Amino acid sequence: MISQNLQNAINGQIAAEMWSANLYLSMSYYFEAKGYTGFASWMKVQASEENEHADMLAQYVMKRGGKASVSAIEAVPQEWSSPLEVFEHVYKHECHVSELIDKLVDVASTDKDKASQDFLWSFVREQVEEEATAQGIVDKIKLGGEAALYHLDQKLGERK
Repeated sequence: MISQNLQNAINGQIAAEMWSANLYLSMSYYFEAKGYTGFASWMKVQASEENEHADMLAQYVMKRGGKASVSAIEAVPQEWSSPLEVFEHVYKHECHVSELIDKLVDVASTDKDKASQDFLWSFVREQVEEEATAQGIVDKIKLGGEAALYHLDQKLGERK
């Protein structure tokens, strides 16, 4: 049985994951409007992954005898000044999500819920990859400048 404390914390994370999905979908629309179809495609995949995370968390809560809930999701940004600004935002956001996941692990630890700790560690490991990927894209844009955007747009568009 999941504790009420951890259930509430995970339900908060479900909302955060859904907000992240909306953020990435908004970024995909921004890129599509600017003609960066590869970046747009990459962001749509990212949005889909965030929705999957929300569902995984909800399924976990229910398997542990809790009640998953979906709360209101605040509006996300709609505009950025450049692809670099978008990916810098992605990196900062992924760092924020890492902090949120770390706090969930802390709640599970405080509740002495080892099964939940194990489950949440998979999210921690994935967040390390998410941060590294976003930072790598930012670094490539900074290194290559405008000339790198065409190549990166093509490369990121390959993600399925």
